[in-house]
Amino acid sequence: MNLHEFQSKHLFADYGIPIPTGVSARTADEAMKIAKTLGGTSWVVKAQVHAGGRGKVGGVKVVHTIEDVGFAAAGMFGKRLVTKQTSAEGLPIDIVLVEQVNSIARELYLSALVDRASERVLFMASAAGGMDIEEVADKTPEKILTVAVNPAAGLQPYQCREVAFAMELEGKQISQLAAIMQNVYRLFLDKDASQIEINPLVVTGEGELLALDSKINFDDNALYSHFEISEMRDPTQEDEKETLARQFDLNYITLEGNIGCMVNGAGLAMATMDLVKLKGGKPANFLDVGGGTDARKVAEAFKLILSDKEVKAVLVNIFGGIVRCDVIAQGIMDAIKDVGVAVPVVVRLEGTNAEEGRSLLRNAGLDIIAAENLEEAALKAVAAIA
Repeated sequence: MNLHEFQSKHLFADYGIPIPTGVSARTADEAMKIAKTLGGTSWVVKAQVHAGGRGKVGGVKVVHTIEDVGFAAAGMFGKRLVTKQTSAEGLPIDIVLVEQVNSIARELYLSALVDRASERVLFMASAAGGMDIEEVADKTPEKILTVAVNPAAGLQPYQCREVAFAMELEGKQISQLAAIMQNVYRLFLDKDASQIEINPLVVTGEGELLALDSKINFDDNALYSHFEISEMRDPTQEDEKETLARQFDLNYITLEGNIGCMVNGAGLAMATMDLVKLKGGKPANFLDVGGGTDARKVAEAFKLILSDKEVKAVLVNIFGGIVRCDVIAQGIMDAIKDVGVAVPVVVRLEGTNAEEGRSLLRNAGLDIIAAENLEEAALKAVAAIA
């Protein structure tokens, strides 16, 4: 789960991480009132979407009059922002963040993330922060320092100093960075984050460190214990089908292919997609209905797949262990009758009550293509749209 910048900054403030003075707005008039309240002579208006690279496509504007704050906000609301990190459709802008403009002497980069290889929280830092950090990582990776935190010892002062020296900080900035890193680490653990990114972390004209931008991602599997974080979810920034899938406890991810896949078990789902690709097809989704599914969930999963207009065929691959194949078959039939299917459906059932499930499908009077094994199923699904 991701947060908007203004939400991330609320958490930063709670944990003592310095941020610019700013307030979010949902209308142009509200944005102008906020600018008046903030005071000053310059403001930045920032589109709130779950994607980076906003500044390069008009999603961040610096203005110098109250009226221009309104014009900038009005020009964003109701639009969809397309960046390198979004699809071609982009993401809707329903909220903007209005902040006071701060003088910037230098732009730095700081992030914390889970490194699964070392099973530790990893800090990444660079003196070359800003909009082109991806290019820095690609062309000059030696400019990025990584520091792994031992979970038993925690983040150590010498590690913070190492990062500060790499960023060419001096004097009070070293202790400021140490405090920011310690607070980021505390926030990371307290809220079960998977990534916290500050880009840029700036040195102001007064020599102070300030988190000018913020990005926080959370582990979905831990959200049950963080209701206050779950409440911040913005479904308008997420794939509509993925949002619907969560309501039925389905694991669904939209892809760019045209063969819809419904499988029980994440490993089997990955193998199914791999085999579809190997046989010349393109999976339209990852969908794991779970090991203990029922007819209703299967029906909803089937509807979800068919809601994708790019799907030209559906491949159902079920290995009945905990779940019974006859239950799966009933769900498939319910969904087909309810939705109306105009694409080929290939079904492979194996395991508990597999023969009963196959018999139900054979006698249902529906246009279903049966397959004896996964390879045959993948071949038939690809052939069905050739």
